[in-house]
Amino acid sequence: MEVVRKLICRQRQVFFFFFFFFFLGLAQAGSEFRRYSVVEETEGSSFVTNLAKDLGLGQGELSRRGARVISKGNKLYLQLDQETGDLLLNEKLDREELCGQTEPCMLRFQVLLENPLEFFQAELQVIDINDHAPVFMDRDMLLKISESSPPGTKFPLKNAQDMDVGRNNIENYTISPNSYFRVLTRKRSDGRKYPELVLDKVLDREEEPELRLTLTAQDGGSPPRFGTAQVSIEVVDINDNAPEFEPPFYRVQIPEDSPIGYLIVKVSATDIDIGVNREISYSLFQASEEISKTFEINAMTGEIRLKKQLDFETTQSYEVNIEARDTGSLSGKCTVLTQVMDVNDNAPEVTMSALTRQIPENSPETVVAVFSVSDLDSEENGKISCYIQDDLPFSLKSSMENFYTLVAERPLDRETRAEYNVTITVTDLGTPRLKTEHNITVLVSDVNDNAPAFTQTSYTLSVRENNSPALHIGSVRATDRDAGANAQVTYSLLPPLDAHVPLASLVSINPDNGHLFALRSLDYEALRAFEFRVGAADRGSPALSSQALVRVLVADDNDNAPFVLYPLQNASAPCTELVPRAAEAGYLVTKVVAVDGDSGQNAWLSYQLLKATEPGLFGVWAHNGEVRTARLLSERDAAKHRLLVLVKDNGEPPLSASITLHVLLVDGFSQPYLPAPEAEAADAAPAAPLTVYLVVALASVSSLFVFSVLVFVAVRLCRRGGAASVGRCSVPEGPFPGHLVDVSGTGTLSQSYQYEVCLTGGSESNEFKFLKPILPNLPPQCPGKEIEENRTFYNSFGFNIQ
Repeated sequence: MEVVRKLICRQRQVFFFFFFFFFLGLAQAGSEFRRYSVVEETEGSSFVTNLAKDLGLGQGELSRRGARVISKGNKLYLQLDQETGDLLLNEKLDREELCGQTEPCMLRFQVLLENPLEFFQAELQVIDINDHAPVFMDRDMLLKISESSPPGTKFPLKNAQDMDVGRNNIENYTISPNSYFRVLTRKRSDGRKYPELVLDKVLDREEEPELRLTLTAQDGGSPPRFGTAQVSIEVVDINDNAPEFEPPFYRVQIPEDSPIGYLIVKVSATDIDIGVNREISYSLFQASEEISKTFEINAMTGEIRLKKQLDFETTQSYEVNIEARDTGSLSGKCTVLTQVMDVNDNAPEVTMSALTRQIPENSPETVVAVFSVSDLDSEENGKISCYIQDDLPFSLKSSMENFYTLVAERPLDRETRAEYNVTITVTDLGTPRLKTEHNITVLVSDVNDNAPAFTQTSYTLSVRENNSPALHIGSVRATDRDAGANAQVTYSLLPPLDAHVPLASLVSINPDNGHLFALRSLDYEALRAFEFRVGAADRGSPALSSQALVRVLVADDNDNAPFVLYPLQNASAPCTELVPRAAEAGYLVTKVVAVDGDSGQNAWLSYQLLKATEPGLFGVWAHNGEVRTARLLSERDAAKHRLLVLVKDNGEPPLSASITLHVLLVDGFSQPYLPAPEAEAADAAPAAPLTVYLVVALASVSSLFVFSVLVFVAVRLCRRGGAASVGRCSVPEGPFPGHLVDVSGTGTLSQSYQYEVCLTGGSESNEFKFLKPILPNLPPQCPGKEIEENRTFYNSFGFNIQ
């Protein structure tokens, strides 16, 4: 037995390698369609072929190009080693389970190369081995044969079934040795073989009423396998007429969607015998398990009805043998060929081979999915059309039979649309049409293609001077249409436009939220406004950025008290104003000139007479600081007067300054210099009234003449000098020495000015006599409007400048 088993094993190996190299050669012969073969029951992970060599690819190229093996229904019987290129079995294959009686047993599959996209069709033939023995469905057969049967009469017997195919299927039938019968092996139209018992010698019921024979079925495998059944033959009395069918062959068509119980056909047989020998009963003859489950026949009427739902995609036709048997055990046979008609009962199927659910924006034509479609129906019912929605930037391209690729037609923009729902609709051409929908969600991933954008191109912020350090003065904001890190904005200060502005010590910015802070206390009088740029950059790669201009205006605070320009505060001796006693009411005694370093209403000045030696004699105009007489002077009025003038701004709270004026009443400007109030006490001898009047008159006339000449000369010089000369009015030298007083352009003054204080000559105290402004240097481009503004300013202080 051990020797026989080794011999059988060796024969199987020879058989296996013979078929393997035979079909492998066939597979390599065609360049378009490759074929391979493998013997069934071969262990899993067994080598089939080397795909890299068959496809002409280098080592490792299968892995680099993303090679995959796909098959119908996503059932993978093969596996691909991408590193070596070897195609291996995934599991042990059973040909009978995969293909049944179909021969050859071909398993189609495709080799998919993703980058670049390329397909190769191939099929694997599963070669049958003799692993099944013939089996009789009915192991005990009973035949009742009339003793009157002549030699040569044939009696069909029930056949055996073998799951193997080809030469491994049933080859012949034999019967155990006997004197009356021999067996013939017949073949039906479908290729199956069945035994037929042939009577060689007339039966004699009295001599031998029954026979018991052994029927043996042998397949053609190597070594062959056997199956046996017992045949009991009962010899009966003469019933010499068997039932006969008319016609002996029926051909019917039935739709596959016919309901259970559907009447297929009614067969009928007749027996010319009479009596009990003509009573006929119908039955299925030599019915396989599939036919017995699918059809049933009424034994009395011969009606054949559907017992199970039909499926055209599984079986297209059935050959049903019907037996009509009379009570005398004689029978007749007929065949009913039932053809199943296809109806559109299978919706198309979609099988995904490759799918990319996320694609980057701005990418050129991109493959999203690779899929195949199929329909189990036939003819028009199996023809397929495939489409997607029209309003999407995607299209379907047919790469080969029933294979499609879903591609993006143009670069996508995530900011416009971040997600697409693509519905692949597959419909057949049957009636009614059936369709299948497959939904794919395509996500567009973000690419850093949008720079941050500020909500404003420029920002204007306001902060009051004398602020506390680290004060939040405002914010800037930028948005980015991208997502994730590409949309995270970081703020920063850009280098200042003006290199003289110490931006790093003035402001800072929070890089996360764009809040701006003043780093130190600001001074309006030193810095009224400044500009800088702010940058916003995202965190993409590469990073994108934008910028905006920020202008900070410093608001004025009332932090500067008025400053008195005239009378001078630092004079060594008090300033004394001379007023003739003949002056009328409203006579201009002097004018208090003051400025304020602040701006706006904080620099609006008002003047007030706080205290006077003789109330009601003098008054101060509130808006221009002019000190005038309030009434006519009389001889009873004191000669010396002391006035305290308050200068106050309009800020909140208001700030003020005060100035003390000394006024001396004289009879005329021609009288000699009057000593200071401290020296007057020493003079004891008063002058005669007539002399005093004369001196005053002469001094007045002389002073008015000199004053007129000086004004005329000053006006001529100022007009002639224009914007090119330094504005200093000419004063005759000699008895009238002059002093210049500089005033910076602060507060309400827009320029720097000089005032010339002209003093009377020949006096020890150099009392102030009159005040003239001297125009500053004006740039050549100074417009006439600014000159007019300066002229108006001077005139507001009582100077008549043309």
